[in-house]
Amino acid sequence: MSVKLIWAFIAIFLFLLLANSEEQEVIKALVTFMDTLAPGYVPRDPTWGWNVSSDPCNDKWHGVRCHSDNKYVMSVTLEKLNFGGSLDAGSLCIAKSLQMLSLKDNTLHDSISEDIGKCKLLTHLFLSGNQFSGDLPISIAKLSNMKRLYISDNHLTGELPNMVHVSSLISFVAQNNNFTGEIPSYDFSNLEAFNVSNNNLHGPVPDLRGKFHADSFSGNPNLCGEPLSNACSPPPPPPEKKDKKSFPDDLTIYSGYLVLGLITLIFLTFKLLCRFKNKEKELEVEKKEKAQESVGIVAKTSEISNSNGSKNGTGIRSEYSLTSLESGMTTSGLVLLSSRTLRGLQFEDLLGAPAELIRRGKHGSLYKVMLDNGVLLAVKRIKDWGISKQDFQRRMNLIAQVKHPHVLPPVAYYCSQQEKLLAYEYMQNGSLFMLLYGSQSGHSFDWGSRLNVAAKIAEALTYMHEEFLENGIAHGNLKSNNILFDKNMDPCISEYGLMMAENQDQFVISHNKGLKSKDLIAATFKADVYSFGMILLELLSGKVNKNDGFDLVKWVNSVVREEWTIEVFDKYLISQGASEERMMNLLQVALKCLNPSPDDRPSMSQVVVMTNALIEEEEKSISFDT
Repeated sequence: MSVKLIWAFIAIFLFLLLANSEEQEVIKALVTFMDTLAPGYVPRDPTWGWNVSSDPCNDKWHGVRCHSDNKYVMSVTLEKLNFGGSLDAGSLCIAKSLQMLSLKDNTLHDSISEDIGKCKLLTHLFLSGNQFSGDLPISIAKLSNMKRLYISDNHLTGELPNMVHVSSLISFVAQNNNFTGEIPSYDFSNLEAFNVSNNNLHGPVPDLRGKFHADSFSGNPNLCGEPLSNACSPPPPPPEKKDKKSFPDDLTIYSGYLVLGLITLIFLTFKLLCRFKNKEKELEVEKKEKAQESVGIVAKTSEISNSNGSKNGTGIRSEYSLTSLESGMTTSGLVLLSSRTLRGLQFEDLLGAPAELIRRGKHGSLYKVMLDNGVLLAVKRIKDWGISKQDFQRRMNLIAQVKHPHVLPPVAYYCSQQEKLLAYEYMQNGSLFMLLYGSQSGHSFDWGSRLNVAAKIAEALTYMHEEFLENGIAHGNLKSNNILFDKNMDPCISEYGLMMAENQDQFVISHNKGLKSKDLIAATFKADVYSFGMILLELLSGKVNKNDGFDLVKWVNSVVREEWTIEVFDKYLISQGASEERMMNLLQVALKCLNPSPDDRPSMSQVVVMTNALIEEEEKSISFDT
């Protein structure tokens, strides 16, 4: 037996031992939770479970529901059992995958501890109909995935939890307690159920967005405002103004007006200067294009002929020249943009080089081409794109001028009336699509790497959107096939601006006429945001939006709606111990990007703030663990 094989067996043994110890820890913690919840309880049901000699999932403990693979406890429901103990949240939350806890209608007492905040994936908490007392823990307001919180009919005191930033909250029921203070400004437009009646709350009722009636607030004598009949007292009148003002007071006021006028004048002058500079830049771009054509950067070639053939491969000539010959065209020229290694490259050289077809798509074909000097290019052949030659040239020249380390720039292009070629540096490490769905199926692609890809792509897309805001040039076709990896396995966006988003053609064609539509530009960039949300779903789920009728967005929404969100995540990530809390937060970002209404989607700059926050949390977690 080889040494490598022995080490492999040892690694597997240690992994199984660790997994078993974690499962035993969860079982012991749940048994401790039950002993505190129901001290001295003797079950009559032989299938009750809740002991260290059985498994909560495989042996189907009473009130326990598990993940489909029978490895993770997802919900605990123990209602109307007359339990008279207390809630040991510290032990319960050892089961980190817990999403729902229901202890309604028992006689549980004591306070709810801050340890409840350790159940970070908790979405449903039902504690109504008990005898809990004391203030609610601060940590309960930090449960960012909470959807339904029911704490009515207890003896709870203190202020209501400030959960205004918990966007997932849809039910909050807290009547018949002893809460004091004012009602926080919850997002009432998102709430389906809300009741704080029969407490000791005071102050005005917040804006309810047309929802909920007086019975949700009754029994609080010091509450006022709609929908209650008790109107709020008007605010005290402002102090009376003096009729006569001294000269120094007048001088101060007029000086303020003068300063404001000067600031306005400076601002208008600055805007005019910026506008003139932009026009000068556009003129310089046009002059450079004309100079390139006249000096000879555009390499002229003669007729495309089948007689020359291609070297050591099929070449692009065989496919491209056929179309040219049929239309009676001749080649015009190859425009070199930014690569020194391509100096002197002629259109004939590109056509005659060995070429390997990588894939065909809706908008054309992609080839891997090797030049005589050994340089590898990825050449995109585009057909039937309704844009003029002049607009295409202007578009490519603009894109080539904007540089970002995570955006792959075009290095050359060819443009005729009917067909267009665009060349990029060839990326040897493939695409995000291949990394997720290739032979390894994402098994070497851990959570930290996926989160880094998401953050870097978000930053690159934000930069490009800001640079091309005036021109209205978005990516237009962002997908996992267009996210490539360089030699350091850093992600790069390819084919930026190559395809125009649907309905964008009119904007580009009419741009030179000075016709701009802010709504059309905004919709163009928001289409990229939607595509980025789709990439996030692929990173999280390991599933692809296939062409066989499977709709990834629809599937994810249905799983989330059924409130079993953990089913969305790639099982490989869960098995590797990825943070379920941060995966859940990234899923929330994805769903915001995938909002059916473009106006309600965040901008990419807002997305960057969210992904960077998750990166910081991940880094803090790693440094803490080490």
